[in-house]
Formats: sequence, C-alpha cells, structure tokens
Amino acid sequence: MINSEPKFYLKIILIFSLIALISAYFIEYVLGHQPCNLCLIERIPYALSIVLITSIFLSKKNSKFFVLLLILTFIFAFSISFYHLGIEQGFFKESTVCNVKNYSENISKEDLIKQLNDRIVSCKDVTFRIFGLSLTSINIAINLLFIITLIKIYTKYEKNK
Repeated sequence: MINSEPKFYLKIILIFSLIALISAYFIEYVLGHQPCNLCLIERIPYALSIVLITSIFLSKKNSKFFVLLLILTFIFAFSISFYHLGIEQGFFKESTVCNVKNYSENISKEDLIKQLNDRIVSCKDVTFRIFGLSLTSINIAINLLFIITLIKIYTKYEKNK
C-alpha cells in the first residue's frame, strides 16, 4: 500500500491527465482545431497513465512496478513532445508520421476524392495556443513535471524496502 503523499500526487496526475484529454477533444471537436498526427500520438500517454494510475489504486500489489511504467510512459511522452516542438521550431524535418492518413484497403472513389481534398494538418503548423505557447510546449513542461514527481515517488518505494 502506498502512503498518502505519493497517493496524493498520483491523484493529481490522474486528474491532470483527464483534463488534458478532455481539453484536447474539446479543442478538436468544439473549437474546430484539427490536430496533426503527432498531436494525436501525444494523447496516448495521458490515456495510458489513466489506466496505470487506476491500476495502482485498485491493486494493492505492484504499485512500484506501475509507477516505473508511468515514468517510462511520460519519458516517451516527453520525447515525442520534444520532437514535435523541434518540428514546430524548424529544428527537425517533418517525418512520414506527420503525413500519414488512415487509409483502408477498400476505399471508394468518392472517399479518395474527399481525402485528397482534405487538408492534412502539418506537424509544424501550430493551430492553437494558450498564453502564446503551443500545446506541445506546454506538454513538454507537464511531462517533465510528471517525470520528476514520479521519480520522487519511485525513490520513496526504494527507501521503504
């Protein structure tokens, strides 16, 4: 069983992950800002963190293992966000991930024409900003904060062996 301080921080990360996902879908579907493929990939760690933190609270065992998985999840998230910011700032070239559309094997002529007319959102285009910052740059700061917090939680497990 984890003590109250790590449990408190895990609840904060859980709530923040929920808010991040809800906000992303709100910005996409209500405000109408189309995300690029990297933006969509950046949502995955938040969804995974919700599952992992819920597992920690439901399971009395393996909390240390789940926290380690959370650290790895947010390191992955930080890496993707850093790469995305590099594309936004022109430090890196766009990869093929940025231009991939979801094609199925059986596509009608009308669907193909519609997809050709659809504008693909480039990973270097920032379509939404908060306080002048792109969501990717905010995501980097959040991921870094989560990594530091989770490492502190993990080291508490090491001290309490």
